[in-house]
Amino acid sequence: MHSAVPFMADTAPTGAGAATGRWLAFDTSTERMSIAVCDGERLWQHESAGAALTSTTLIPALMQMLDVAGLRLNQLDAIAFGRGPGSFTGLRTACAVAQGLALGAGVPVLPVDTLAALAEEARFAWLKMHPQTALPQQLSAMLDARMNEIYVQHFCLNGSDYQPLAPCTLVPPQGLAEAWLSDPSRLLTGNVFEVYADRLPALPAGCTVLPALPTAAAMLRLAPALMAAGAARPPEQALPLYVRDKVAQTTDERAQVQRAALAAAQ
Repeated sequence: MHSAVPFMADTAPTGAGAATGRWLAFDTSTERMSIAVCDGERLWQHESAGAALTSTTLIPALMQMLDVAGLRLNQLDAIAFGRGPGSFTGLRTACAVAQGLALGAGVPVLPVDTLAALAEEARFAWLKMHPQTALPQQLSAMLDARMNEIYVQHFCLNGSDYQPLAPCTLVPPQGLAEAWLSDPSRLLTGNVFEVYADRLPALPAGCTVLPALPTAAAMLRLAPALMAAGAARPPEQALPLYVRDKVAQTTDERAQVQRAALAAAQ
């Protein structure tokens, strides 16, 4: 059901505590379900179809991965989850599962912005593809928001990491025709390039495009610095980040997922 990979130095989470941290991370904000577990020395990753399948496949997959890693939930430093923006149903499921597992295990949750995880995934991929080339100074992370809109957030390189310049916004595909789009020092990343190929403005010849999705492994690389900055929260504060004011799951649906997570944690 899942694939395991050795925990290599170039895939280790960066930041204080990375060598000894124990983490579970998952992202269900897009059409892909991404899970990662770190025991302090090794990393396991799994990706599969998400969307409507997430509510039934997420908990079995992550519990199986923890079993392979030889970890119990109560041994984790925190449970990291993609809080959004993204798929409404996916975000509600992620929050309910994170809350249920964390409550049952007595560990904190670590909300991670999905566009920050996307920016980190692009940074990591860029360094693997261009080990001798400096990272672009500017990065724009873009995810399909459906309803003919795109989630957009701009980042600036600060040392070796990307830091957000402003909160995420919603724009129509044709609304990307801005000055920053033609900036040769900017990296454009996300999943919108094929989805909105017929509606995006023409990209300049020198523009750097890197298709990518937020991943749980990227969240693990962000986790130590987020924990050090005090971003961990008690389980009841596992809440989604919505840029568009709409809820896709009912209260009963969310409660059902949370009950399943609590049962798995006990």
